[in-house]
Amino acid sequence: MKFVISREALLRPLQLVAGVVEKRQTLPVLSNVLLQVRGQQLSLTGTDLEVELIGRVTLDEVGIEGEITVPGKKLMDICRSLPDGAQLEIALEDQRVNVRSGRSRFTLSTLPATEFPNVDSVGEEKTFAMSQQVLRRAIDRTSFAMAQQDVRYYLNGMLFEVGQDSLRTVATDGHRLATCRVDISGPDEARQIILPRKGVLELAKLLTDADVSVTLAFSANHLRAHTENFSFTSKLVDGKFPDYTRVIPKNGTNVLIANRQELRQVFARTAILSNEKYRGVRLLLSTDILQVFANNPEQEEAEESVGVHYNGASLEMGFNVSYLQDVMSVIATENVKMTLSDANSSALLEEPEGGDSVYVVMPMRL
Repeated sequence: MKFVISREALLRPLQLVAGVVEKRQTLPVLSNVLLQVRGQQLSLTGTDLEVELIGRVTLDEVGIEGEITVPGKKLMDICRSLPDGAQLEIALEDQRVNVRSGRSRFTLSTLPATEFPNVDSVGEEKTFAMSQQVLRRAIDRTSFAMAQQDVRYYLNGMLFEVGQDSLRTVATDGHRLATCRVDISGPDEARQIILPRKGVLELAKLLTDADVSVTLAFSANHLRAHTENFSFTSKLVDGKFPDYTRVIPKNGTNVLIANRQELRQVFARTAILSNEKYRGVRLLLSTDILQVFANNPEQEEAEESVGVHYNGASLEMGFNVSYLQDVMSVIATENVKMTLSDANSSALLEEPEGGDSVYVVMPMRL
């Protein structure tokens, strides 16, 4: 195996593939990246047995065909450290991979390609295509609400609800919920799948070309995503996602509309003196004004007030300020709408003009 490639052509797919590679691997080969040369195409594959990513690069010249696995992080670090515009010659010699560039020469250990695991065959698939930009938006709008290490394992991921004309993404950690609905031309049969957290984050990194579509394929246990340069496969979470529609408050009567940027700054300042563990702030809402209070065990206090559009009953409630800040960060409109029923009910946050995303934040006892 031998090929020549520019630093820039190798670095992007290598960084994405190395992101999938298992850092605390149980099998030594899982810390490696599989390199395959077929004619003028180089393929790079990384996997942790749950997620697999294949990146493809077209070489300027036909290489000598072959395949081998090399340490992913070390190859990436070598590539990063070389100057812009560098040309790399990578060759397999005596079961070692030699990397040459200018006056630099590196020799990497290898493991046979036959030891590299394949993700299980996907089986029967439901396939459809959609815009990378639209899928990226649906993920970005909701991924912050995924749980991280919840014992309810089905919350450590994102629900994809696919219908004939829409895709809905839903994420919740039990304290807040985020959902986004986008229009697509989907498969005939509606499906619900749960993609694990790592799969969601790695898939989002691939969706960088707004004008190009991505093909998605679902089977009973896997999701596959294909673009011209990448093939992504992830196992699905085997579990039932909670009924998110029951969590979204209905018929709230107290509606507040505020400037999103002003509110974001108020939350950022009061958060400085909130309790570092619980992150609680107290909201006092009265006609056309919102007061925000925070304190901590050191008896330090913060108080802010901001003008809002509101003419309902006076309300006092507590929330985790970090959850409110996360919503302010993903909403893109000038104003934000918050709907409340009473002091003990969840807050419903959305864009005032009726956007594609809805957020629910549960109250805190302070």
